[in-house]
Amino acid sequence: MQIRLTAPLTREAIAGLHAGDSVLLSGVIYTARDAAHARLCAALAQGEPLPVELKEQTIFYAGPTPPPPGKPTGAIGPTTSVRMDAYTPQLLRYGVNALIGKGGRTQPVQDALKECGAVYFAAIGGCAAYMAACVERCDVVAYDDLGTESIKRLVVRDMPLTVAMDMHGGDAYQDGMAAYAASRQENG
Repeated sequence: MQIRLTAPLTREAIAGLHAGDSVLLSGVIYTARDAAHARLCAALAQGEPLPVELKEQTIFYAGPTPPPPGKPTGAIGPTTSVRMDAYTPQLLRYGVNALIGKGGRTQPVQDALKECGAVYFAAIGGCAAYMAACVERCDVVAYDDLGTESIKRLVVRDMPLTVAMDMHGGDAYQDGMAAYAASRQENG
């Protein structure tokens, strides 16, 4: 069964999610990658306002390619999340409540997810054209000079995701490795 969610996500919606849940996400999300994260965290460290309000918002670690004629965006796939891990705890403490990327996260990020009551979704890597079909609108909202890595406001419909890490400490990556190890011992 897939859980249908609408972003921005409420605290109640996040609290009901558990590692391994399948989700179809619709609504407003924002893209941001390495360079944008560095600028956002520098602004926060200097007490400056962010160029776009990200409290209670979802950040998708992606940099969509330019759109073909008649489409809101080109290919848009997740980038490796650990590249943002140096910045993520600060943004979670600021108020970002959901993240989308691919791959595992470091312990400080896992701790910040629990501390802040946030969730990390895994998107399917290698399916950038499919993910682009979920985007109904794409607008640059900050750091236009970064090109594909600028911050974009996306309106998405039924974007398929998996809850990789929940606010309760659940970790689908660890659970999957444990299940695999157990099956290897049983079949041994």
